Amino acid sequence: MKLPENCITKILSFTSPQDAFRLSLTMGSTFGSAAESDAVWEAFMPSDYTDIISRSLEFSPPPLTFSIKDLFFHLAHTPLIIDHGTKSFSLEKSSGRKCYMLGARDLNIVWSNDPEYWIFKSLPESRFPEVAELLLVCWLEINGKLSTNLLSRNTLYGAYLVFKVTSQVIGIDSHPMEVSCGISGSDTAYKTHTVFLDHRRRRKNGSRNKMKNLPKARGDGWLEIKIGEYLKLDDDEEDDGHDLEMSFKGVKERHWKAGLIIEGIEIRPERNK
Repeated sequence: MKLPENCITKILSFTSPQDAFRLSLTMGSTFGSAAESDAVWEAFMPSDYTDIISRSLEFSPPPLTFSIKDLFFHLAHTPLIIDHGTKSFSLEKSSGRKCYMLGARDLNIVWSNDPEYWIFKSLPESRFPEVAELLLVCWLEINGKLSTNLLSRNTLYGAYLVFKVTSQVIGIDSHPMEVSCGISGSDTAYKTHTVFLDHRRRRKNGSRNKMKNLPKARGDGWLEIKIGEYLKLDDDEEDDGHDLEMSFKGVKERHWKAGLIIEGIEIRPERNK
């Protein structure tokens, strides 16, 4: 006895995007047909995805052939620029969990309102209209925050500073920087640790622990350094309505610093956890 397609659709909605995609390749089968249905892929989308899409000025109404499955994979491969070009939103393709990046214009960068110290400019390789370039400061401090209500529940998130260095870099590629991550208004202490932005240290020191505090190259041509982690629980009422706050600082050593380009801070689900 074969199960009706609507029953198979219901069952598939409790699987994962990866499983549904594999089954959708079995053309001509009942499972393949069910795995293509909007009802299955709607279950993998965040409940507020239509509201998020409405915050983008660049996303036009999809054509009639644009299915929910197509929309899912579009958001999994192409970050959607929202909130007047200050944030991006995407989906983690294996789970459908939310990913955000706070662009440079959405960060609180100390002295960034003074063009003597920082400038905002466009770069063709950036997803955002503008990035921030450090010209010269001795007090380097970058802060970002995102409401925990925007994140997917039951998910361990990692926060990463996304950046580049120029040929004129001084004072930041060989000195330790301090990063921290935590919930505003929480009694739990912020987790703070030291990182280095000089990726060349990877060649000098083979210590695995120290390599964790070094930047890694991304597939989009930028570098990233981990700021911290946050576990968004399914019933985390204590943190609801608060902000996840992240910071990157070079303030203890008051030497001059220059040559840093900031694209943003990315908050995304951690893998293999």
